[in-house]
Amino acid sequence: MRIRSLGVIDDAVVELSPGFTAVTGETGAGKTMVVTSLGLLLGGRADPALVRIGAKSAVVEGRLTLASASPAAVRAEEAGAELDDGALLISRTVSAEGRSRAHVGGRSAPVGLLGELADDLVAVHGQTDQQGLLRPARQRQALDRYAGDAVAVPLAKYTAAHRRLRTVATELDELTTRARERAQEADLLRFGLDEIAAAEPLPGEDVELAAEAERLGHAEALASAATAAHGALAGDPVDPEGVDATTLVAGAHRALEAVRGHDRELAALADRLGELGILMADVATELASYADGLDADPLRLAAVEERRAALTHLTRKYGEDLTAVLAWSEESAARLAELDGDDDKIAELTAERDALRAELGELAQQLTDARAESAERFAAAVTAELGELAMPHARVSVALHQSEVPEGADGIVMGGRTVAYGPAGADEVEILLAPHPGAPPRPIAKGASGGELSRVMLAVEVVFAGSDPVPTYLFDEVDAGVGGKAAVEVGRRLARLAKSAQVVVVTHLPQVAAFADRQLLVEKTNDGSVTRSGVTVLEGEDRVRELSRMLAGQEDSETARAHAEELLETARTSA
Repeated sequence: MRIRSLGVIDDAVVELSPGFTAVTGETGAGKTMVVTSLGLLLGGRADPALVRIGAKSAVVEGRLTLASASPAAVRAEEAGAELDDGALLISRTVSAEGRSRAHVGGRSAPVGLLGELADDLVAVHGQTDQQGLLRPARQRQALDRYAGDAVAVPLAKYTAAHRRLRTVATELDELTTRARERAQEADLLRFGLDEIAAAEPLPGEDVELAAEAERLGHAEALASAATAAHGALAGDPVDPEGVDATTLVAGAHRALEAVRGHDRELAALADRLGELGILMADVATELASYADGLDADPLRLAAVEERRAALTHLTRKYGEDLTAVLAWSEESAARLAELDGDDDKIAELTAERDALRAELGELAQQLTDARAESAERFAAAVTAELGELAMPHARVSVALHQSEVPEGADGIVMGGRTVAYGPAGADEVEILLAPHPGAPPRPIAKGASGGELSRVMLAVEVVFAGSDPVPTYLFDEVDAGVGGKAAVEVGRRLARLAKSAQVVVVTHLPQVAAFADRQLLVEKTNDGSVTRSGVTVLEGEDRVRELSRMLAGQEDSETARAHAEELLETARTSA
């Protein structure tokens, strides 16, 4: 792994052993930056504050060796990454402005892909994880992770049923709490629909009535105009001597007809005059019919205006015209049918809610039974591990219990009791520790010292390694509060774990570092940065000197050197 411009690290290369690698150095030398770098490569949050002052960006590049059929390799190839002889190159860049980019196998990739790969590659465990495991929810997750499919299968069914119950309960709550509002809405819709139905409007009726009202309101003027026009075209019966347009056109037509045989152009004009005469006769006939049919009927006009007023009342309330009013009526009828069906819907949802609660009760009982069985095995396994970590008399147990709720409260029935429930079942899980014989089991948050908690956490992680292994385990100073013989046992147990997985430990304990297959020293230069030469692999005399420093703070102390050599020998012969 190469790290550039990250925190105190200017430019450094970290080579991790396939077995057990210990990362050591003075406090503040940058050991934690190694962990942070791995976190970035595995999709961790990009904090621009990590970028070294004066640099534009921080870059972490890593080379991972993967089995060809491993889930991580398959997922990477699905994302378009290329593997080089089983090696996957990944990089993460974080700019000083906070932008983050990732590359996997030579291809640009979303940061989320790094997180997906990390799930199958690395288990990261630090002091913050210790605090996390103190929470009951995390303890339940730990137990479920250990149980595997025995819990995962019913939990998946439970989660789906719980999600559906939340949806049904929300809809049911809305229907019941808003019943008054919905009833008022239904009354308003019903009133409007009745009002429209009583008027029986027809599409376009308002336009037709407006035209008829206009015609009836000016009937006398229209009749007078039609009569005058008819007289001009066809003659006035009161004045037989008067000249009309039809007679004049007929005379002109006859004059041209008499000579049409002598000129084609004149013949064409004669034809047009004939057509004009026919058209004028038709118009005159229609004018006469129009004038005869036009009746200035005050009663009809009153009826039309009354109808228009009724339709205007509708358009003022339900739409800008009758088309909009009729559209509102159609939509409102559908909405009213929906509102009128609320009672049936409420009954249907209530029945579904009760059925889902019953189903959740059965699934929650399955989860409890599976967790109880797994809890016994989990507690026994962790207890056995604690015996390997210099806590031979400690006993771990896992308590499962449910909280009863009053009758009528939101709950599910398990074993004849109504209990509280959540997205993961009804169980509250708590890991208990009795550190020595005669001590009552107490929650690890209250019953374990700092050193004991570190060892409990390590024991839990080792148990997980046996049930749900990953290729790499990263421990960031989880040995805090541990010393003496217990520290030796922690180192020995990590060395045993490293026989089946890669283990990386950031530690300040020489007893732990002595068991490592490779020890890396992180050192600052005089200007306070870590350069390429600042991360070195310690071997031989150099490793003895570093262990002496860790033991006594004095690299050249003969006593410390002797102790360091003894530690290394103990690790070689007893790991």
